[in-house]
Amino acid sequence: MKIYLKNNDETYAVLDMVRLYIPEEKIEFVYDKPLEEDFISVSVDKKDDMYFYETKISYFKKSASYSFVKNEYSKFNIKLCLLKMLDDFFMMHPPWGILTGIRPSKNVIEMIKEGKTFEKAKNILKDEYFVDEKKANLAINVAKSENEILKGFDKNKISLYIGIPFCPSRCLYCSFISQSIGFSSRLVKPYLNALYKEIEETAHLIKGKEIETVYIGGGTPTTLSADELKELIKKLYSTFDLSKIKEFTVEAGRPDTITKEKLEVLKDLSVTRISINPQTMNDKTLKLIGRNHTADDIIEKFNLAREVGFNHINMDLIVGLPGETTKDFEYTLSEIEKLNPESITVHSLSVKRGSYLDEKYSKGEITKNEHANKMIDLAVEKMEKMGKIPYYMYRQKNTAGNLENVGFCSVGHECLYNIYIMQEIQSIISLGAGGSTKIVTDKSIERVFNVKEVSEYINRIDEMIERKRKLIGMI
Repeated sequence: MKIYLKNNDETYAVLDMVRLYIPEEKIEFVYDKPLEEDFISVSVDKKDDMYFYETKISYFKKSASYSFVKNEYSKFNIKLCLLKMLDDFFMMHPPWGILTGIRPSKNVIEMIKEGKTFEKAKNILKDEYFVDEKKANLAINVAKSENEILKGFDKNKISLYIGIPFCPSRCLYCSFISQSIGFSSRLVKPYLNALYKEIEETAHLIKGKEIETVYIGGGTPTTLSADELKELIKKLYSTFDLSKIKEFTVEAGRPDTITKEKLEVLKDLSVTRISINPQTMNDKTLKLIGRNHTADDIIEKFNLAREVGFNHINMDLIVGLPGETTKDFEYTLSEIEKLNPESITVHSLSVKRGSYLDEKYSKGEITKNEHANKMIDLAVEKMEKMGKIPYYMYRQKNTAGNLENVGFCSVGHECLYNIYIMQEIQSIISLGAGGSTKIVTDKSIERVFNVKEVSEYINRIDEMIERKRKLIGMI
């Protein structure tokens, strides 16, 4: 498929819209009118201070066009023109309309800061961005939760993220590089030694900054032994000043990595929040996606965490897993309701480049999943019944149904780290392979990345530290 652009260069905006309808087509942008049978053209012409927007499509031996006139030039108008045409041509409407960004609730928060009411913001989402009613309500409710949390926000504080890039096996949907080789014990000690060096050097760089939250993620941090976990967390306490942190999260993710000894280590070292992530409670799907545990194992490890004393447990679920029906997802929701964790994050399956999912299933098959939107609706209904509120949300490319990921929780159990990173209002210092450090100032957001591959991280640790040294001076 060739996309012809006339009098504009909005490649990203146009591609974002077109991908909602034809995710698998190979796209080429051209600036001379194409002669091929299949093409989309996007043109903007100006006359007498008015802008004439026109889009055309020739595809499947069918054609269509749409045009309108506006008094200003914007990529917003280009996306709107495309939406109107593509909706009619494919006889489908993306539930988020032309809102293709990854942070829908951030748009709402920005409207509130401008003085608009939540009701006005909702009308803008529906009437100007053409967001569906249910999605508009979800974005508003998330923004309300975030707005309450942000009232006490101190922009001078920072958060820490520590990545542990090991897992007992690689899941179907995961593209994380280190997981492709499985869990290798020979890499753990060298990796931790490199990580400790980065921890020590970074502590000097941020000396005097108050740390508000700590998040150890992965991978699966509990792939480490109990002694290794204890050593890592003690290293954080001895190197950084964590005396004023409000939240300490560790992803215990995979039930097949959880033991009572590890949970006791986390509890004794004042970890306040853990994740035990089933993704699904259907054994057939667990086997299909590469999980070496059963639904009964999930329940057992959840109850074990309760026995150890954890009163804030998050559980992740995935909508749109291969082969799962709406009935399968309803079963998962009913089983999670019995456990009643403090927070539940509902993800839409994302096709990530390099994952087994990307190799075995087409993007079209996943993104057009007809059950996904119904599953999200069921999740929202179930969360309301359980007394959970939506408190953060983000979107990814190539997701089932082109939908969203939403965090729900009992009131008072919002994850501050999740809100801060989604709203992009706090500097996040990320340590370890694949870490993405984000420095937020009044004028800009700057990022610096650690390499993802474990061996590369170990061999280039001095370079990773130097990258941070240049950026952290901004805060």
